[in-house]
Amino acid sequence: MTYHVLTWPEVALAATLVLLNGAISLAFGLRLERSLAIAALRMIVQLGLIGIVLKALFASGSPLATAAFASVMGLAAAFEVMSRQERPIRGWPAHLLSGATPFVAGLAGTLFAMLLVVHPDPWYGPRFFLPILGMIAGNAMSGVSLTLNTLTEAVARERIALEARIALGETRFAALAGPLGKALRTGLMPILNAMAAAGIVSLPGMMTGQILSGIDPIEASKYQIVIMFLIAGSTALAVTAAGVGVVLLLTDERHRLRLDRLLPPPS
Repeated sequence: MTYHVLTWPEVALAATLVLLNGAISLAFGLRLERSLAIAALRMIVQLGLIGIVLKALFASGSPLATAAFASVMGLAAAFEVMSRQERPIRGWPAHLLSGATPFVAGLAGTLFAMLLVVHPDPWYGPRFFLPILGMIAGNAMSGVSLTLNTLTEAVARERIALEARIALGETRFAALAGPLGKALRTGLMPILNAMAAAGIVSLPGMMTGQILSGIDPIEASKYQIVIMFLIAGSTALAVTAAGVGVVLLLTDERHRLRLDRLLPPPS
């Protein structure tokens, strides 16, 4: 069995479905038409370019090129996480936290997969390394984004109660344990839902792609199981590190809240 090679007219036909989103936006006054158009065009350009870049990377097999591309992924993750925050934290430490937590957790999960599970030759081969890193870091990025947004909003909203607890002698982690726990649960919920629904409600993307390319469904399911576990573990590491980091950034060594480090809410 071989996969069907899509033609550009077929891709264009699928793109017309975005018009349905636009129609819904117009019908309900959502004012998302411009955002939908920009997102669709951005996706086309990004995926088209990445296809060209990955084809060249796969052909070269260069570890330096692979590392450079992975670094760009880390920078992009930092930008995406910060851009999704209602009230971002000021300063470079917040940007470092936003990019480093999903990227480092994704890198750790990818190295675990390459060295202990998949065993590609060479282990840094871009054909395996970059797609797995992208899947893991992308999901970790979503979890970190949710964690940061939930935690910063909760701390700002519950400022009086949190300051009262600190004034009564609690440490910053004890006082912020409630908001931190809620933020971590929020950050982990997408992967928990994805694991619970996999194979019943949905066929995950990697498994679907492999099946469409002609790989045996059982082999595809094994790869998908491995990927889901890698995503779950890496996301847990990323959201925990991000949550702890936010607590440290929004407090000081004297256990005082420092909400002056938050940017003001959008008007």
